[in-house]
Amino acid sequence: MKLIRPDMSHKDSVMSYKKEMLDNHDSFDGCAGLEDCDTYEMWLDFDNRLKAKYGDGYVKSDTYIAIDENDEVIGIIDYRKELSPFLLKYGGNIGYSIRPSKRRCGYAKEMLKELLSILKHNNIPKVLLTCDKENEASRKTIIANGGILENEIIDDIGLSVSGIIQRYWITL
Repeated sequence: MKLIRPDMSHKDSVMSYKKEMLDNHDSFDGCAGLEDCDTYEMWLDFDNRLKAKYGDGYVKSDTYIAIDENDEVIGIIDYRKELSPFLLKYGGNIGYSIRPSKRRCGYAKEMLKELLSILKHNNIPKVLLTCDKENEASRKTIIANGGILENEIIDDIGLSVSGIIQRYWITL
């Protein structure tokens, strides 16, 4: 598995990823709004599309896809370069998801580890990740990559299943 920036050569695999996520009724965490895009070209226009959607709440981000040896998209991970008040409380710097058919293989842990290595190389000192208290897989992924629980907050906007969001910091 390797992390790369998406380009036109990944169109079919990303759109297949989207279909599998929709068919599984999954949340598109870290997918930079893929669920809202009718076309791959629309999705690749990250800055313009997300600025229009979030207005003053928009923060620049870097989106990566994790691909296997056959160039199939395994997962998508997004690094938000700043923390808006919303992201500081609820979303953190990093969001990610794994294709349903590729889960339970350690890909999320590996994907996060690779992104953290990129961020460390770019002198980013620390990052915030959040997850639903009931999301054991995400919690284990974060902790395996050095996440330290800062606190738990009440999810008063309905992002989580449990109603509790855990906030973890990773020092690079």
